[in-house]
Amino acid sequence: MAQLTMIQAITDALAIELANDPNVLIFGEDVGKNGGVFRATQGLQEQFGEDRVFDTPLAESGIGGLAFGLALEGFRPVPEIQFFGFVFEVMDTVVAQAARTRYRMAGTRNLPIVFRSPFGGGVHTPELHSDNLEGLMAQSPGLKVVIPSNPYDAKGLLISAIRDNDPVVFLEHMKLYRSFREEVPEEAYTVPIGKAAITKEGSDVSVITYGAMVREAVKAAETLEKEGISVEVIDLRTVARLDVETIIASVQKTGRVVVVQEAQRQAGVGAMVMSEISERAVLSLEAPIGRVAAPDTVFPFGQAENIWLPNATDIENKVRETYHF
Repeated sequence: MAQLTMIQAITDALAIELANDPNVLIFGEDVGKNGGVFRATQGLQEQFGEDRVFDTPLAESGIGGLAFGLALEGFRPVPEIQFFGFVFEVMDTVVAQAARTRYRMAGTRNLPIVFRSPFGGGVHTPELHSDNLEGLMAQSPGLKVVIPSNPYDAKGLLISAIRDNDPVVFLEHMKLYRSFREEVPEEAYTVPIGKAAITKEGSDVSVITYGAMVREAVKAAETLEKEGISVEVIDLRTVARLDVETIIASVQKTGRVVVVQEAQRQAGVGAMVMSEISERAVLSLEAPIGRVAAPDTVFPFGQAENIWLPNATDIENKVRETYHF
């Protein structure tokens, strides 16, 4: 076991899979010699060579097209979109090509591509660098969308994603990259895609969330514990497809639920979670479903981020409202 940050766990997973499978290729803007803008691929070109880990021009459409072609020829490409706000430049490849090819070709071809990309607020980036666009991906059939919240899950989920035969969008929250460390096994292991985790057990209110909001939810839960409110925190880990079974089991256990997402309120993952609960477990609810999300505005410039983003205090207030309904 080693104490790793999330970025180190991601690098470790990439190195393991490069060594494990000669068909794994990593490429993107500055991922080679420089090791990527966040150093997620640092040292990998030196270790595995320029044929396996290489730089591309600043053209997301070209990166996506290259990944699509390589996957059709039997490779397992892991392209990096330098910031997920630039996914619009490669949207056709991801949503209209990679996501549909297995169906389009009657199951005769697989598209084992992992589109890695950093995203998320709290780090004061320029425009289009922090946007929470996971809802766009989750609404696209044929894609698996994975968002780890800690180093252990990041390594295990990334290995699972690279070994998966279908396209995976693997989103890495920038605020989590170096904000904490935890024990991560040195050997290869997998965390199943499509399975949520019970981060903290509780009995009064379920808080269902993902990404950086998991840590905010745990902070809120610790504060609320002192008030006698027992909060269960569910980390979705995969937002497409949702682990509905774990969600419903938690709601049936507590009878109260608050859904939290960093993204804007409209048409998000949280709305999907709420609709599943409403359809499947409404008779188990003792109070209306609570929701914490960002406002329905364009992602703000850096100075306004801390006001705009949901935080532990917002979660605490919504849990109290739900608990005392």
